[in-house]
Amino acid sequence: MTNSFHLLVVDDDRRLRDLLVEFLTGEKFRVQAAASAAEARAQLACHVFDLIVMDVMMPGEDGLQLTKSLRQTNKIPILMLTARDQLEDRIDGLNLGADDYLTKPFEPRELLARIHAILRRFAAEPLNHDQINLGQYKFDTSAGKLTHEGNIVHLSSTELILLRTLAQMPRQPFARDDLAQRIGHRVSERTVDVQITRLRRRINDDPRQPKYLQTIRHIGYALCPD
Repeated sequence: MTNSFHLLVVDDDRRLRDLLVEFLTGEKFRVQAAASAAEARAQLACHVFDLIVMDVMMPGEDGLQLTKSLRQTNKIPILMLTARDQLEDRIDGLNLGADDYLTKPFEPRELLARIHAILRRFAAEPLNHDQINLGQYKFDTSAGKLTHEGNIVHLSSTELILLRTLAQMPRQPFARDDLAQRIGHRVSERTVDVQITRLRRRINDDPRQPKYLQTIRHIGYALCPD
């Protein structure tokens, strides 16, 4: 029987990533995987996780940079994996917000023990996932469900990523290029504008005078719930 803990494995090494997913799934976790920081952001926008197992050395935005960015809005526990074994490197990771640090190569049993230890520490402080009210519409950020008077409003994967991302920091503007990156690789800012227009229609938000999905001039968009 699968337990209730949902893990995200982030590593650009496909072989190791697949091994980790196989091992952790065998330990009855629910596991998703991402090969880059961009993929991790997309997964985080679509799912609720209890812990991230993340490699440090990745091309583009590395694990340290992603950890620093996530810590601005997210308290999800992060266990970092790295080939770097210098004390300074471990301290840097912990100072940026990582909860634990495991040096490669490692024993799977040690990884499992550290995961359980982190989850026990955070069990007393469960993450809060609030309901966002948008007039007659309600968005459950933990379940990723938009409803209207109790009925589910079906969203595309892109619309869900946008709404979930904006709901992370209500009334705070997100830049178009940031939203484009979260939607996917090589997505244009114009695509973001089009998807925002579609999302406004989903929640009956007047595109000429939007109340909930507001355009922030020269920046991007912000979600402004009731």
